[in-house]
Amino acid sequence: MPHPADPYEGDDLDDLPPPQPVHFAEQALLGALLLEPHRLDTIGRLAPDHFGNHAHGALFGAMHTVPAPNPKQHTKDTAWLSAVLAKARPEAPGLTASYLHTLIQSCPRPQHATAYAGMIRADHARRTLREHADRLCQSATDTTLPNPAATVLAQTDALSHYLDELATHFAAHPGSLPRTPSSPPPPRGTGEEALDEERLLLATATAHPDGLHLMRWLQPEDFTLPLHGQLYRCLTALARRGAAVDPVTVLWEAQHQQLLTAEFAPADLMALVSDPVGSPDYWGERILRRALLGQAHAVGLRLGVLTNDQANTVHQLITGSRRALAGLSAIRVRWQHATSPAPQSRPPRTESTAAPRAGPPRTTAPPPPTARLTR
Repeated sequence: MPHPADPYEGDDLDDLPPPQPVHFAEQALLGALLLEPHRLDTIGRLAPDHFGNHAHGALFGAMHTVPAPNPKQHTKDTAWLSAVLAKARPEAPGLTASYLHTLIQSCPRPQHATAYAGMIRADHARRTLREHADRLCQSATDTTLPNPAATVLAQTDALSHYLDELATHFAAHPGSLPRTPSSPPPPRGTGEEALDEERLLLATATAHPDGLHLMRWLQPEDFTLPLHGQLYRCLTALARRGAAVDPVTVLWEAQHQQLLTAEFAPADLMALVSDPVGSPDYWGERILRRALLGQAHAVGLRLGVLTNDQANTVHQLITGSRRALAGLSAIRVRWQHATSPAPQSRPPRTESTAAPRAGPPRTTAPPPPTARLTR
């Protein structure tokens, strides 16, 4: 957000974007504090990095460093203003004494300083949430990461923790759902590598169907090509019924599911599921990881759309972000189930063959038998 203290690196000054509303809130707050420094103790939790404008943040930090002036003396001279300016200039060389007077003139009501500070905190929350979204998108699409799934999940945890932190500082209010329309999810990448992995999964699962009942962590919607997901559903349906599984039975099941077309003939299906390599678990994990990364990328894009909509309040951003994370959390549970080591089964309990232990010795005589009454 440009202002007189910020350099502009463009060639045409007419192309400067207009200042955002938070720019005027920052000016109003700094003007209020320059006029009445004692209000620094009344504006609540605020730090220099909460300001979107670097020079404004440096000036705010200098106010906390320079001792507060005597209120009566402050109305008679500008010694405190000069000291604050001198302290802030090493961090923001563009600051001038005339800009401090501009800030003072930009404050409508010094007594509204707390409200201005709240606006700055809200905009900082929006910017920080956008940074989390950008990092999530970057980690989900970075092919150089040694363990992209772990990186994405760590970034997701950081995002969730930040949302929890925001919820403690910004109260809920009616109409908490964001009004930003939902954009369609980005198209799943259908590169040749992804398609090859899905073909190999179908072929190996057809050749080794015994473990399909243990692969419930993989769902048809995880496949990049819908047809492959539907064929996987045919395989799991056969396995669940305890039916025979081989290329011919898969073909028969696919016919009942209306998957055969002019572009996908019976011979194509037979060729697809007849060349197994490796194990189903291996290819299934790769497919699920690709689905996890794709969902994380979609969540990051959704959060970017939400934070770019200035109409959303912080609480609406919190609610919308948590809703977007719900789908990612579901895939995360399945991913953890797929990659966790199988629990070791307990050894079966055996009945003891030792003689039973004798009970404690009886210290009293047994009661006499009850006599039957006879006529």
